[in-house]
Amino acid sequence: MTKGNVAAPASASHRTPPEHVHPRDVLLETAMAALSDPVRLALVRELAASEDWERTCGSFDVPVRKAALSHHFAVLRSAGLIEQRDAGAKRINRLRRAEFEEHFPGLLDLVLRRR
Repeated sequence: MTKGNVAAPASASHRTPPEHVHPRDVLLETAMAALSDPVRLALVRELAASEDWERTCGSFDVPVRKAALSHHFAVLRSAGLIEQRDAGAKRINRLRRAEFEEHFPGLLDLVLRRR
């Protein structure tokens, strides 16, 4: 290979890494709006019932296509509710429960309750 053509490592992703917002930088209205959507609430509930970094984006049982699912994950990231990272070709998720609870005490427990 020539000097200017250095190959990327085999494990490198061609995707842009997800951008995250810390819950302390989120307005209550933003958090509530993110949690008010039934699909996003289902994602948060499934993450709450899972171990950190256990769930890939494709492992959720929600009635939306891939593009819509990506949008829902972006809304949850911008509300400080989830963190995502790439693991090979997959993107894995965790609920930012402790960080969210620190900024919005009790809110996540309230919305996770089932009637």
